[in-house]
Amino acid sequence: MMLVIGIDPGTARTGFGLVETSASGALKLIHYGVITTPAKQPMAERLIQLHEGLKELLTSYKPQMGAVEQLFFQKNVSTALSVGQARGVVLFTLASSGLEVEEYSPQDVKQAVTGYGAADKTQMQRMVQTLLNMKEIPKPDDAADALAVAICHIQSHSFRSRLEGSL
Repeated sequence: MMLVIGIDPGTARTGFGLVETSASGALKLIHYGVITTPAKQPMAERLIQLHEGLKELLTSYKPQMGAVEQLFFQKNVSTALSVGQARGVVLFTLASSGLEVEEYSPQDVKQAVTGYGAADKTQMQRMVQTLLNMKEIPKPDDAADALAVAICHIQSHSFRSRLEGSL
């Protein structure tokens, strides 16, 4: 069994999803949601709040691995910079907690979860719902994306393990 935390970083909302896999490869939803920070709060305080919220999740659930979505190029430079700052805090928090951390592009995540690298949000959310046996589509979008990142990592890690075992 392996517990993975997937993260969709952002300064306003950072999505997280905890997914467990069994030896048989079955996926199990453990927990998901968002860490939010107030827009009017100074950036440094928001980043501390993100770090503390993530640290609390890591302490409570004790995942073995972490997966983070890579920054998707944004036309809005200030948005890209703030997401980059959040990603830095997320990567630091996961790594300093002793987790192995992998990063995946949005296209890699879509490919792993839906089989199509250009899938739209609805396709992704429905597939996450199906793979995790959820009654409803996971909301908000940030949390659904984080669950998809965790699923992507589980599938990628499983594939690499099988590949290494056959060499």
